[in-house]
Amino acid sequence: MDNAQVHDTVERLWEDTILTSLSELITIPALSPAFDVSWESAGHLDAAVEHVRRWLVARGVDGGIEGATAEVLRLPGRTPVLLFDVPAGPDARPDAGTVLLYGHLDKQPPVGGWSPGLGPWTPVLRDGRLYGRGAADDGYSGYAATAAIEAVRAAGGSHARCIVVLETSEESGSPDLPAYLEAFRPRFGDVSLVVCLDSGGQDYERLWLTTSLRGLVSLTLTVRVLDAGLHSGMASGVVPSSFRIIRQLLDRVEDSATGEILVPELHGPIPDARLAEARELAAAFPGAAAAAFPMAAGVRPVADDDVELMLNNAWRPTLSVIGAAGLPRPAEAGNVLRPETTLKLSFRLPPSADPRAALDALTKVLTTDVPYGAQVTVGEPDLGDGWNQEPAPAWLHAALDEVSTSVFAGQRWRTMQLGGSIPFMGTLARSYPEAAFVVTGALGSDSNPHVPDEWLHVAQAKRLTESIAMILDAHARG
Repeated sequence: MDNAQVHDTVERLWEDTILTSLSELITIPALSPAFDVSWESAGHLDAAVEHVRRWLVARGVDGGIEGATAEVLRLPGRTPVLLFDVPAGPDARPDAGTVLLYGHLDKQPPVGGWSPGLGPWTPVLRDGRLYGRGAADDGYSGYAATAAIEAVRAAGGSHARCIVVLETSEESGSPDLPAYLEAFRPRFGDVSLVVCLDSGGQDYERLWLTTSLRGLVSLTLTVRVLDAGLHSGMASGVVPSSFRIIRQLLDRVEDSATGEILVPELHGPIPDARLAEARELAAAFPGAAAAAFPMAAGVRPVADDDVELMLNNAWRPTLSVIGAAGLPRPAEAGNVLRPETTLKLSFRLPPSADPRAALDALTKVLTTDVPYGAQVTVGEPDLGDGWNQEPAPAWLHAALDEVSTSVFAGQRWRTMQLGGSIPFMGTLARSYPEAAFVVTGALGSDSNPHVPDEWLHVAQAKRLTESIAMILDAHARG
């Protein structure tokens, strides 16, 4: 394959068509169903899918991807999935199987606090950065995957049959995707390579591969002590505080001094390979584990050792309180003993932990022998499996070395463990245990996914597209 032609094709596609279409995609407020209960009637997810489908059809008709089809898959009551099916190139080995290239089109909420001139639904291209919600997480993925396939063909390379799968429930934990995987499994075929473009790395100088992803359990915890609020001067000291009770319950699951999770079912063993990987990364990038985050002045990380920070982030369970109800805004708070307090709890789990066992254990711990006999409700559970990569095949190592030389000017590719979750990777690993996995992406630690000023590093997205093209060609040839 002519790598120079791959580069030229990718550059042309991004500049001539991808940036325009991706910018238009940013304008669609396609909130994930967890953040928009009326998503079906709102139609934004469908609009995002249809927008990208039209672009994919154009690549099949005008882009030289002969025989490709773009289809919206629908199951009753489920968010839609966009499938772009590309037949194998002429030189692919007969047993190459199917390559599944994964991304998602649903988005996180807009949230406030965007910088002047920027907004969640307003695409802005500035200094090589494309700003807007969904630009980096993960709207670019379908474009990059398709451009990589087109570049392979234009450069005289080959690829196995490819299916680009773009879902619309990932930001809600991918609750709908397993049903599609089961219903359309014959259509997907024998998946031998999975390419996930929903991750990233610690810099934009090289290709980063993710080797593990944490699982997830989230739930709401409500403690109720009254049928109606009462004057705090009259009721306090007699009626227990719902907030104090919820603090006591949280102390059962987390050591408030250290952040250590106290429920054994939320823990899992750390493989030797991942421990060695963390040590290697810490030696190569000292201080990077903490420096990646904009901590307020004077705030210290939870540990001084880089390896410990990496393992905390990727292999140890953590609790984040991500929402609350029953608490009025300070300016509106009267002297009232409130009837109830609700917290939204998000537990990140090691890849080796079972989220179902973790939820059962948490429910038991939080609802048994409750102080003062208060009413406790555990609701809205959401589960996501973790994922740990098996050793990569030799052909993939060779392809990655070539990517480092050809695309990244000799900067060696690196691996890292990610503290986030992509639940579908665990589902795919169970469904296709023999498949090789390439989990990567254009995100950096400063790309601001889920928060204000999300942006895509356009040059890195182009380099990533080239890299995937080279990996596809290497896979097809074995």
